[in-house]
Amino acid sequence: MGAMEVREYSAGAVKHALWFQEFRKVVQLLNEGKTLDEVKALNKAENIFGCATPARATLIFNTIACRIKALDKSFYPVFVNGDLSSQKLFSLIAAMAYDALLFDLVYEVIREKMIVGVNEFAEADVRIFFKNKQLQSAKAAAWTDYTLSKLSTSYKSMLYEAGLTDKGRESRKIFKPILEREMEDWLNDHGMSIMVDALTGVR
Repeated sequence: MGAMEVREYSAGAVKHALWFQEFRKVVQLLNEGKTLDEVKALNKAENIFGCATPARATLIFNTIACRIKALDKSFYPVFVNGDLSSQKLFSLIAAMAYDALLFDLVYEVIREKMIVGVNEFAEADVRIFFKNKQLQSAKAAAWTDYTLSKLSTSYKSMLYEAGLTDKGRESRKIFKPILEREMEDWLNDHGMSIMVDALTGVR
């Protein structure tokens, strides 16, 4: 993927998590030379994620495959050689590259807070963000309050698992990440410097 392309908003993330361990497992297998189809077959045959049901295993694999395909294959070695906190951020970046709404949440809420030096965000900030999206998108306008609440929960848990925030109830602290040089260079070299801005709070 070159420059970030405009994508349709989707509420698919109501069923999604960051699935970092699963993401890492798939990228490691791809880095060792397996194809996504081979990993898909392995997942069916051996339940590599240890899921309770085949349907769950398929949902997780399909979502992770879409996130991985949103990035260029050259990220595999950069990911595998990164430290744990970089790997978690990379799994979030892949999710943001695949899910336009998650990207916008990080870019418009988290990044803006960091820019003005307010290192926390409240439930109200997320609600205002969704209200704005519903004004901008007919698709988002049709979502119910229940869907928005599920999306909010899902996104907040992804940000927490990626190490970007704490798990506060009323408001959540934002931890401005220090990006590993290799990862930052890779993002800049692949037309994704907007991800660097989103995660580090740059205008």
